[in-house]
Amino acid sequence: MEQNQIVSRNAWLDARKALLVEEKKFSKLRDQLSAERRRLPWVKVEASYVFEGQDGTETLDQLFAGRSQLIVYHFMLGPAWQEGCPACSFLADHFDGAMVHLEQRDVTFVAVSRAPLPEIEIFQERMKWRFKWVSSHGTDFNRDYYVSFTQDEMAKEQAYYNYSKGKFPSEEGSGASVFYRDEAGNVFHTYSTYARGLDILIGAYNYLDLVPKGRDEAALPWSMSWLRHHDRYES
Repeated sequence: MEQNQIVSRNAWLDARKALLVEEKKFSKLRDQLSAERRRLPWVKVEASYVFEGQDGTETLDQLFAGRSQLIVYHFMLGPAWQEGCPACSFLADHFDGAMVHLEQRDVTFVAVSRAPLPEIEIFQERMKWRFKWVSSHGTDFNRDYYVSFTQDEMAKEQAYYNYSKGKFPSEEGSGASVFYRDEAGNVFHTYSTYARGLDILIGAYNYLDLVPKGRDEAALPWSMSWLRHHDRYES
């Protein structure tokens, strides 16, 4: 790593204050973008989905657990997979601590995977996570929200992911979808994001963005190739 310019404390303060101006601009732009996200039109969910979890079978409506807002994380764990996606697991390491706070703001959080429930439970126990995680196995939920692909779609490079068709290396993709339930019990899909849109959920990346080396991924074969499941690091 090339060392930055070394300056006096006063010169550093001048540079830091100049950057602070840009940081404040970014914060305001982020607030504007978040407001635009909340103004997106909604789609009423007409399909009936039934998920399997530790509490038995539950509909999408029941996953709200009495709250009006639901965040679903599409966790890449397909049927017969030996373990979940390392990148999804990286995000999942951030979930448990947020649960109690989200619930205070009328938000329920659930992870959903296409693997059967027993396979989910084995991996969740290994990773020592506590967040609610249900199976969409046997439903069209993953297909309808564009996070599962057929072998034919993959072979023809026609997997529809992140709002465009193209090449995709796996039968499962990651994402997050948001739903709203009104007082009459109607459920609406309000938002979905995929790929780099999930960056904002990764607290560890935000920490790395603060330090001199940053994410330090430029020389790697691909950005997250350094990642391991948290019980697979050597130290």
